[in-house]
Amino acid sequence: MPIDWAPLVQYLRSHERPLLMTHIRPDADGLGSQLGLYHALLELGKKPRVAIASKLPPRYEFLDPGRKVVEDFRLSTAGNFADRDCVLVMDTGTFNQLGEFGEFLKANPIPRAVLDHHRTQDDLGGERYVDIASESCGRLSYELIRQLGVTPNPIAANHLFMAVATDTGWFRHPNASPETFSLAAELVRLGANPTELYERLYEAAPLARLKLTGVAIDRLKLHARGRIAYTEILLADYAQTGAVPGDTEELINYPRSVEGVEVALVFIEQPGNGTKVSFRSKSLDVSRIAERFGGGGHKLASGARTDKPLATTRQDVLQAIEAALA
Repeated sequence: MPIDWAPLVQYLRSHERPLLMTHIRPDADGLGSQLGLYHALLELGKKPRVAIASKLPPRYEFLDPGRKVVEDFRLSTAGNFADRDCVLVMDTGTFNQLGEFGEFLKANPIPRAVLDHHRTQDDLGGERYVDIASESCGRLSYELIRQLGVTPNPIAANHLFMAVATDTGWFRHPNASPETFSLAAELVRLGANPTELYERLYEAAPLARLKLTGVAIDRLKLHARGRIAYTEILLADYAQTGAVPGDTEELINYPRSVEGVEVALVFIEQPGNGTKVSFRSKSLDVSRIAERFGGGGHKLASGARTDKPLATTRQDVLQAIEAALA
């Protein structure tokens, strides 16, 4: 459903010190949406700040050398953000994707709003501006910037292009529409550099990430007569390969690429005996299944995190998907 931008535009125009927040384990769509809007708000004379409630994955450090813009949010240092007069949560609308910042929102009356394109939503206590037909939050950030009367500068355009390109699998996924390519062309016209972005994101992997990829490929298994493919990453794999949790982001592409597979899964062991699950599908609505395990997302791309061990989670998720396919 198209968004009525007027209330959100008024919300941002009436506040001087917004805090732009995205989900934990941020991806290129969340970060690109934040950073694109950040630069637009600067042009309006606002004093925005950008924060994340988990570590910045190493593959995105090039976006903010020296960490001069993207700040870490922790409950123990929440007082550092006491000067903020409003919050805009981007690329998520659920508490379980906000980490410690979710607890901060629950305990503080600061005005807040959500800008997102995922179907799964919680009531975060503010207005929600959600368009599940949008291929990326980057598009919504771009449209909001235009509604604010700002033309993205080359830096903002580069961030927004990254957001749109990555959330469409570099324009390969079914969510890439003619309008997606039109937006990409406009962002390039405004100064985005697709070649440099692609090289940074996909052709500059540290050896440790490639070793972790090898572990994931070696563990690939088929289930349900080849209709489901899955792999898994254990905590011990990070020490053995030198990789970090952020290096798991693209692993879902490998089970998804196996011939004949309809649903792909990656199970990732978490500290505290929990499990993170990534879902990808070619037709099945995996967001409904992800919601049963405390997660959610898009119809064909979702995630969840359980408090159960990996083996138990794997068994439960495989049973749920096999039943749905049947």
